[in-house]
Amino acid sequence: MSLARLGILLAVLCIATSDIFAILSQAPTFKVDVRVVNVLATVRERKGRIVSDLSKDEFILQEDGKPQQIQYFSRQTDLPLILGLLVDTSMSQGSLIEDERNASFQFFDQVLRPDCDQAFLIKFDYDAELLQDLTNSRNSLKRALEGLETPDPRQYGGWQRRGGGRQGGPGHGMGIGTILFDSVFLASNEIFRKQEGRKAIILISDGVDNGSKLGTRDAIEAAQRADTLIYSIRYYDPDMYGFGGSTVFGRNEDKDGKNALKSLSNETGGRMFEVTKKMKLKDIYDTIQEELRNQYYLGYTAPENGVAGFRRITLRTKIPNLEVITRAGYYTKN
Repeated sequence: MSLARLGILLAVLCIATSDIFAILSQAPTFKVDVRVVNVLATVRERKGRIVSDLSKDEFILQEDGKPQQIQYFSRQTDLPLILGLLVDTSMSQGSLIEDERNASFQFFDQVLRPDCDQAFLIKFDYDAELLQDLTNSRNSLKRALEGLETPDPRQYGGWQRRGGGRQGGPGHGMGIGTILFDSVFLASNEIFRKQEGRKAIILISDGVDNGSKLGTRDAIEAAQRADTLIYSIRYYDPDMYGFGGSTVFGRNEDKDGKNALKSLSNETGGRMFEVTKKMKLKDIYDTIQEELRNQYYLGYTAPENGVAGFRRITLRTKIPNLEVITRAGYYTKN
């Protein structure tokens, strides 16, 4: 091509480009202010096998009983995963901590993808302490897990960050107790609510709360507002409890903690597990990992004329005998 013909071609391209920009500059602009509701779901057969090959058209989604159009759908799990491990370190859990430490590190080592996923670690008893803030470093998490230990009676209460001062949230005085609900609230409100992506709390406890200033509903609402699942693992040492494995110190007559853990998990879209002789902590971690890697991601636009406050989500499949595990609903933004 001659230089003359090349010059003519460049001139035409410049004119065409300038015309395009002129047209675009004159076009009206629209500001869209809609709330996309993200729904994470796991589907299982009645016998427990995960079903991971469903299509969008095989789901039925409703909000407050009204059908919703699924606009976004994926079976991929490439979205970043943010995990918060909350471990009960009250005196009744002392004999279990070593097992929790080892199984938790193995779980982090298997589930966290470098440069993609992050995790943090909180221990709680009559106090709540952030042992490790959000990180993708397995070594940092391993070092933090070494800090799991029952409380020193000389310590004072409060929400603490290692190496720093107290950070917001309910304060607690010196004493014996377990602030399970306050810890879930703090993790959800102070960490998860500021993050985007797939979010899940792994909560290891006997489920007994005898020190929180907040209740079960407060913890659930905080997790729902932060779009966070809660996988609760009931783990307890029968030798530390009274007759029948129960304790008389639970709140709201929930003496063995089961009801609280079930509510926290069921309302947020997670599941409750219990460590037994047949189901070890490592086995439960393997099941959680499998679910986290086989989730469906659905999205729809929140109705503009819906109720303010909590809106209930119902998700099921058109195929009978399949169980859909997802959150109970979401809160509209104030």
